[in-house]
Amino acid sequence: MTAAGVPRLLLLLLVPVAWGGLKAKCPQSVIREQKELLNYYRPGDYILSGAVSTTSVFFQPRPLTEPPSTTISWKAGTRNWLILSFLFATEKINRDPRLLPNVTLGYNIYNTYSDVRVTSDALVDLLSTGETRVPNYSCGKQRRLLAVLEGAEADLSSHISAMSSAYKIPQVSYAFTARGLNDRTRAPFFYRTVPKEPQFVGVVGLLLHFQWSWVALVAPDTDNGERFIRTLTPLLTQSGICVAYSQSISGITTNTNVVIRWTRCRERLQPLTWDLMERTLALDSYAIHSAVQAVAQALHAASSSRLRRRVVEAGGSLEVLRVQPWQLHPFLRNFGVYNTSLDGLYLDGDGDLAADFDILNWVVFPNKSVVRVTIGSLARRHSPPGLHVTIDQGAIEWLERFNQTLPQSRCTASCHPGYSKLIQEGRPLCCYACARCAEGTVSSHEDADHCDKCPEDQHPNKAQTQCVPKVITFLSYEDYLGALLASFALLFSLTTSLVLGAFIKHRETPVVKANNRDLSYVLLASLLLSFLSSFLFIGRPRRVTCLLRQTAFSIIFSLALSSVLAKTVTVVVAFMATKPGSRMRRWLGKGLANAIILSCSAVQLGLCTAWLGISPPFPDSDRHSQPGQIVLQCNAGSVTLFYGTLSYLGFLAAICFTGAFLARRLPGAFNEAKLLTFSMLVFCSVWVAFVPAYLSTKGKHTVAVQVFSILASSAGLLGCLFFPKCYIIFLRPDLNRKEQLMMKRKDSV
Repeated sequence: MTAAGVPRLLLLLLVPVAWGGLKAKCPQSVIREQKELLNYYRPGDYILSGAVSTTSVFFQPRPLTEPPSTTISWKAGTRNWLILSFLFATEKINRDPRLLPNVTLGYNIYNTYSDVRVTSDALVDLLSTGETRVPNYSCGKQRRLLAVLEGAEADLSSHISAMSSAYKIPQVSYAFTARGLNDRTRAPFFYRTVPKEPQFVGVVGLLLHFQWSWVALVAPDTDNGERFIRTLTPLLTQSGICVAYSQSISGITTNTNVVIRWTRCRERLQPLTWDLMERTLALDSYAIHSAVQAVAQALHAASSSRLRRRVVEAGGSLEVLRVQPWQLHPFLRNFGVYNTSLDGLYLDGDGDLAADFDILNWVVFPNKSVVRVTIGSLARRHSPPGLHVTIDQGAIEWLERFNQTLPQSRCTASCHPGYSKLIQEGRPLCCYACARCAEGTVSSHEDADHCDKCPEDQHPNKAQTQCVPKVITFLSYEDYLGALLASFALLFSLTTSLVLGAFIKHRETPVVKANNRDLSYVLLASLLLSFLSSFLFIGRPRRVTCLLRQTAFSIIFSLALSSVLAKTVTVVVAFMATKPGSRMRRWLGKGLANAIILSCSAVQLGLCTAWLGISPPFPDSDRHSQPGQIVLQCNAGSVTLFYGTLSYLGFLAAICFTGAFLARRLPGAFNEAKLLTFSMLVFCSVWVAFVPAYLSTKGKHTVAVQVFSILASSAGLLGCLFFPKCYIIFLRPDLNRKEQLMMKRKDSV
C-alpha cells in the first residue's frame, strides 16, 4: 500500500518521530552507534517513558583478551506494533480536548529486547535528563520524565522497579507481573493496569462451553510463562480438563486441537491499514493503550487539583505549577476514581477486573483482509461471583481444516446420556470409558460423572436418559383382570343366591332336610358373602376397604369352614347313633352344630378384633417392587395377626378335610360324606396352591391371586356340596322322596 493510501491520522503519528542515535549537544555526551534503532523520542510538556521489547537479543561472547563489543544478535520475529500502539495512544490523548487541555504529552520509548543489560542501559538513559548518560546531570533538552510504562517479564520488571523507585518515579505495568511487585513495602511506586491474576476462570469457562477437555499449554520460558502454567493447571484439573502437556514455544507438536498460549502476537512491520490498526488496538496492545490512559487520567486529576494552583505575579494570570512525578502517586493508587473516559479501566479496589470481556473471532478473507467479529462475552457475575460465558456459535468462522464446524479436542468420545464416565486405571482422568447406567438410574447429560437414582415417584425411561412419572396401578374394574374377576364374583353370587332360594323353596323335601338344612342355609349364606367379599379387593384401596378386606374374608371363611365341620360331625354322630344302645343319640339335633359354628367362628372373630385394635390394615403404596409402577395396595398392618388368621383358616380346613376323609365310607343319604370329602379336597388344593402363587407375584397380581383363590375355593364348596342336590331338586324330583331316602339308608346298613 502506498503512502498516499495511508490514513491521515496514521501519518500524523509517524511524522513527529525522531529516531535514536542523535549527535551530542554537550561536550560530555556519549554517543552510541547501533545498527538497530533503540529509542523513539518526541518532545512534550510531559514525557511518558516506555520500556518495550519487540524481540529478544543475545550478545556474542568474546574472550577477555579481546576488546569488548556491542555486537547484538536478534532472534527471529518482531513485535513493532507494540511501539506503534504506544505512539497511537499518546497521539489520541493529545487530540482529546477534554483530557489534558493545553498540555502536550511526549514520549521517550526504549526497545529493551527482553535483556537485562539493555534494560539497565535504557533505565540509566531515562533517568538522565540530558543526552549525557549521567543521572542527575542536566544538559541538553529536558525530557521531563513523568512515569515509566513497561510490560516486561517479572525479573526485568523488578529490575526497573528497583531503579525507578529511587527517584519516586511511578512505574506503570501493563503486563501480568510477579506477586512480589504487589507488595507495597517492596515496590511502593509500582502500579498495574491489569488485574492481579489473568482471567483464568474465564478461559476455563470458555473451554467448558466448547467441551474441550484435552488441551496443551504453551508458554514462553519466562517467570510469567511458568506462573501461567502453574496457576492454570490446577484450575483446569478441578474443572475436569486434562492438560496433555505443557511446553515452551519452540519445538511444538501436539495431538490436541486446542492450544492455550500466553504470548504476545508477532507481526512484521508493514504499511499500516485500518484493519491492521484495529487488530493492533484490539490485541495485547490495548493494555498499552490502557496504561497510557491511566497515567494521563492521573495527570489530568493532579493538574486539576486546587492544591496545584498558585497565584503567580505574572501579569495577574493563574499558572498551573508543574506536576512532579512523585505527585502522581495518590492519583495512580485510585485512578479508577478519576477515570471518566468511555474506554477507561475498570479495576475494583482489590485490583480485580470489574468489567466484561468480549470474545472476538478474527475472520481472514481470501484477499487477506481481516474483520473482527464479536461472538460472545465473559460477563462478570456478582451472585454467585465468577464469569458467565455467552457464545453465539452460529457467528463463529472456524478454520477450513475443521470444515467450519466446532472442533473437538478430547481424549475420548463423549459418553452419551444414559451412560456415565468410567475412570480407567493408569490413564488421565479425561481418557475414560463409558459404562451403561445401572438399573434404576439415569444420566441426562453427556459425560456424566455418575448416574443418579430417580425419585420414588419416578423411574428411568427405556434409554435411561431421564426420569418419568411412574404409572399408578391397582386391581381396578377398568383393568381386564379386575373386570374378569368381578364378573366371576357376580356370577357365583347370583348362582349361590339361586341355590339358596331353591333350598328355601324346597325346604320340606327330603334332600334339603337331610343332614341339617339349617347348616345348609348357613353354609350357603357364608359362600354368598365370600363371593361378595371379592369386590372389596377390586378397586382403589380406601381406608374402609382396607379394614374390611382381610377381616371380612377371614371371618366369612371361618364361618363356612365351621359349617362344613359341623356337617361332617353331624354325619359321624348320625351314623354312630343308629347303633343299638348308643349314647350318641343325645348329641343329635341343632345344639351340637350350633356350638361348633359359634365356637370356631368366635376364635377367628377374636383374632380379627385384636388385629383391628392393635395394628389395623391401611392404604399404602409400593414404589419399588414393580419397575415404572406405583402399586396402590392395602398394608396388612400387623403381619403377625395377618398370618395368624390365615393359619387358623388352614387349621380349620385341615380338621374338616381329615374328618370328611375318615367319614367318607360311612352310610348316609345322598352320599353326604363323600360330597364333603371331595369339596374339602378341592378347597384345600386351592389354598395350598395359593401360598407359592401369592409369594411369587407382585403388585396388583398379588391381589388378583387372592381374589381368584377366594372365588375358586368358594366355588368348589358350592359345586361339590350343592350342585348334586340341585340336580335332584330340579332334574330328578322322583328321587327327592322319603321312600328313596329310607331305601338308601337300608342299602347302606
